Amino acid sequence: MAVLLALTLDWFLREPPARLHPVVWMGAYLNRVGRKLTSRPPRSALLLGAGYWLMGAVLVLAVYGALAWQLEQLADSLKLLFTALLLKPLFAFRMLLDEVNAVEKLLEESLEAARTRLSHLVSRPAEALSPNEVRESALESLAENLNDSLVAPLFWFVLLGLPGAALYRFANTADALWGYRGSWEWAGKFAARADDCLSYIPARITGLLLCGWRCPWKALWREARKTPSPNSGWPMAALALFLDIRLSKPNVYVLHSSGRLPTAQDLQAGLSRAIWVGWSAGLVAGLCTWNSGQAILGLF
Repeated sequence: MAVLLALTLDWFLREPPARLHPVVWMGAYLNRVGRKLTSRPPRSALLLGAGYWLMGAVLVLAVYGALAWQLEQLADSLKLLFTALLLKPLFAFRMLLDEVNAVEKLLEESLEAARTRLSHLVSRPAEALSPNEVRESALESLAENLNDSLVAPLFWFVLLGLPGAALYRFANTADALWGYRGSWEWAGKFAARADDCLSYIPARITGLLLCGWRCPWKALWREARKTPSPNSGWPMAALALFLDIRLSKPNVYVLHSSGRLPTAQDLQAGLSRAIWVGWSAGLVAGLCTWNSGQAILGLF
């Protein structure tokens, strides 16, 4: 019930203020310690980047471990409420849907405005993207971030409770800020690999949920391996196959090349599918958490 309550809070209340948002605090820590990392020699940058990541991870686990312990002292109704309140900022489901939908609405009015809004979602340069490429990028971001912003945090919440979900959000935030080629090649390498490891199973779960029960397994396996990332290809390829559309990143990859170019209707269909997957994942996570709790209680 805490998972479903957290999803309901996310759906109706959106994100908490930045000054109260734990992911914003994680980002502030990473920005502060990472200021001079890229100017260091490769070996030093790698070791310091790993050290700062581990320090942040330990701090996150300590804080959320203490909070989880405090929750165990509360009555069931209060425990449910406060677990939901603490879990909600660790995913951003409704914000993702709103941002992708906003790109499509702006695309109907102004390509330049749509490109600007898209730049909030993707790291690739958006200034020269065509209308089709803007829509493809929005759908790719929807699929990839459905894992990063919801399914993966819920997966780690099921396994390790609030500390697990918080650790994943820290790792994903570190990857978003540090996990790049170029100047961050060495300083961000540990953060990028940590995010790859923590996202490995959730990304494949997200892909299977997006593709559905009639998923062409061989095609999904083939298409998912075309992206440089070991994980992002799974949800993106799954959405491409489900909608029978082509998704690509110029000069990098093309997923489901035989599919049609996505239309406005395809984007709305993608949003509908993401909503179904998100709430289904929440329900499954809630049931798994409840069943594991019942099993633990049964031991006593």
